[in-house]
Amino acid sequence: MLATLARVATLRRTGLLSGPGSRRELWTGRPQSDTDNMKPLEGVKILDLTRVLAGPFATMNLGDLGAEVIKVERPGAGDDTRTWGPPFVGTESTYFLSVNRNKKSIAVNIKDPNGVKIIKELAAICDVFVENYVPGKLSALGLGYADIDRIAPHVVYCSITGYGQTGPLCQRAGYDAVASAVSGLMHITGPEDGDPVRPGVAMTDLATGLYACGAIMAGLIQRYKTGKGLFIDCNLLSSQVACLTQVAANYLIARKEAKRWGTAHGSIVPYQAFKTKDGYLVVGAGNNLQFATLCKIMNVPELIDDCKYKTNHLRVQNRKELIRILSARFEEAMTSEWLHRFEGSGIPYGPINNMKNVFAEPQVLHNGLVMEMKHPTVGKISVPVFSVIMQSSIVFEYFLDTYQFSGNNSFSIQCLRKYLYITFVLR
Repeated sequence: MLATLARVATLRRTGLLSGPGSRRELWTGRPQSDTDNMKPLEGVKILDLTRVLAGPFATMNLGDLGAEVIKVERPGAGDDTRTWGPPFVGTESTYFLSVNRNKKSIAVNIKDPNGVKIIKELAAICDVFVENYVPGKLSALGLGYADIDRIAPHVVYCSITGYGQTGPLCQRAGYDAVASAVSGLMHITGPEDGDPVRPGVAMTDLATGLYACGAIMAGLIQRYKTGKGLFIDCNLLSSQVACLTQVAANYLIARKEAKRWGTAHGSIVPYQAFKTKDGYLVVGAGNNLQFATLCKIMNVPELIDDCKYKTNHLRVQNRKELIRILSARFEEAMTSEWLHRFEGSGIPYGPINNMKNVFAEPQVLHNGLVMEMKHPTVGKISVPVFSVIMQSSIVFEYFLDTYQFSGNNSFSIQCLRKYLYITFVLR
C-alpha cells in the first residue's frame, strides 16, 4: 500500500494527475463565484486504454467536457493511428490528431507485471476506465472488469468491442468497415443500381463512440446515486444496428427489405441531390406545402395539382417521372442561382460542399466550428470543435401580469421578460 501511495505521489509531481486521489463523487453543486466557467466533467478522471477511433472519439468528447483523460499507449509504437497517413504534420498523422486532443499520454507495457501494476494504481484514483480490446484479453492480463472492480469498486468500466462480450463473433477484431457491412449499413449505402459503398467517414465507429460517451456519463450519474461503479458493454455491431432506425423498422414491422437509394430517400420524394450546371444541390419537400413551393420556385406550377403528385405517397409511387422532370429543370441553372431562388422559401436545401467550401461556409464560420490549438511538437493546428454549445445561466425574470377591465373591452400588457445570463461555452 505504501508503495502504491508513493507511486501515485510521483505521478502527481510530474503533473500527470491532479486533484484528490480518492475522488469518487461527481461535482453537482452550484458553481461558486470563482468557478463560473467550470466545465461539466471537471474533476472527473478517465483512464483511456483505447486505440484507433471509437474509443478515442468517446474519450476526446469527455475531455472536451472537462474530464482529465490519461491515454495509455504501447511503448515505442503508440496508438495505431499515429502511423495512418499521409497526410502527416511533422511526424504526427492528422488522423491521430483529429481524435486525441485534451489528453495526457503515457506509455505502459501492459504485458509486463509492472505495467499491470501501474494501470491498477492509476485505475484506483480514476473515475472511469475505458478499453477496446477483444473480450477476455485484458482479463487474461489481470485488467478485466472483475480485476478493476476488486480494487476500485467506484470505477465506471466501459468496454468497447466489435461485436459484444459473448456470442459467435465476439472474438473477431472490430473494424468500422466490417461492422458497417455486417450491420447492413453498406447494403443501404451507394447508388441505386450500383455496388455497396462505405460511408465517407467511419460512421459506425463514431456512433459507437457517441453511445459510449453517453453511457459513461449516465454511469457517472448512477455512481453518484449509489456510490458504486458499473460495467458498460458497448460494441460496433449493436451501435450500428440501433442506428438503422426507420430502415430496420421497415423490415421488422412491414417485412420490407431495404435497398440503396443513392442520395434519395425511400419514403420522401423529392428529397435528394440534383445536378446543376456546375455542381450539385440537395433539396427536399417533406410535405405538400413544401412541394408546392418547390414547384413555384422551379417554374413548374402545373405539377402542384397533377393527380400523380398531389401527395407524398403518390410522389413516391411516381418517383422516376417526377425526378426526371425536376432534374432537367435543375440543370438549366448554376448552383448559386438556385441558392438565391430558394433563399427564404422555407424549403430545405443546400449545396454539396467539398472540404474547402465546408470551412468557408458562412454558417460554419458563424458557429465557430474550427479551433486552433498549439501542439507541443508540430505547433499550431486547426481541428473541428466540440459540436455542442452548453450554457450555465442564472436567470432573473421581471414581468407584468395580465389585467382584465370591466365591460366588453379588455387588453393585456404583454409579459416583459428580462434575462441576465452568466454563461460558459464549451469551445
